[in-house]
Amino acid sequence: MADWVKVGEVSELPPGEKKQVDLDGIEVALFNVEGEYFCIEDICTHDGAPLCHGRFSGEEITCPRHGARFSVKTGAALCMPAVEPTETYPVKVEGNDIMIEIDL
Repeated sequence: MADWVKVGEVSELPPGEKKQVDLDGIEVALFNVEGEYFCIEDICTHDGAPLCHGRFSGEEITCPRHGARFSVKTGAALCMPAVEPTETYPVKVEGNDIMIEIDL
């Protein structure tokens, strides 16, 4: 059963910024897109690279190894060499806390 887990605070993630979070061995990447928060698994489905180390622009994150791009909103792979989407997680804000729903 999934639980809501705090992954950050609104005050530490301004628009256009990203944050990598380790949740008991599950790496996730948190993004602020114009005041909306999104969370994906922090793994390129092409080669396992941490996406959070790549360039974040608009609604896309680029894998730092081979340039695959992913939508931070949907997890969709947007270009080769990745063809599989990365996992996404529901996000909500409670006060100043950013929470995601995840099975730990």
